[in-house]
Amino acid sequence: MPAYETITSANSVFMLAIVGLFDVPQQLQGFSSDLAFSAEAYSSVETVMGVDGNMSAGWTPVEKKVTISIMPDSPSDTIFDEWYAAQEAARELYFAQGSILLPSVSKELVLVKGVLSTYTPLPEVAKVLRARSFGLTFQTILPAPI
Repeated sequence: MPAYETITSANSVFMLAIVGLFDVPQQLQGFSSDLAFSAEAYSSVETVMGVDGNMSAGWTPVEKKVTISIMPDSPSDTIFDEWYAAQEAARELYFAQGSILLPSVSKELVLVKGVLSTYTPLPEVAKVLRARSFGLTFQTILPAPI
């Protein structure tokens, strides 16, 4: 055990399985250096204020969005291309399951029932090719014990 703990992201692991295409979980590789992956903030709370000043609140289910950014020369690049192409050909969705391991902070997250909700067909072409981003929407993202 190191004397000091770090918050490095270099040892993070993102595994993704797409039912019917990549049934065996694939380790995503070749992330962008600026942002590998991120999740949008979400609120499962609905609040309303009555005219008398009393607030009422309730829990509501919400979708959980994750963005993955990978370099154009990433071996994982074809996973997203094949996923999108299969959906276009079938005119159906292929659902994914996943997990994210963040060893530096002893955290793992389980991703349940996801879809490819945004697809970037090609990288930005500048002096060098830039990262491609893909949006995934999951039903559930839950912490798991390590």
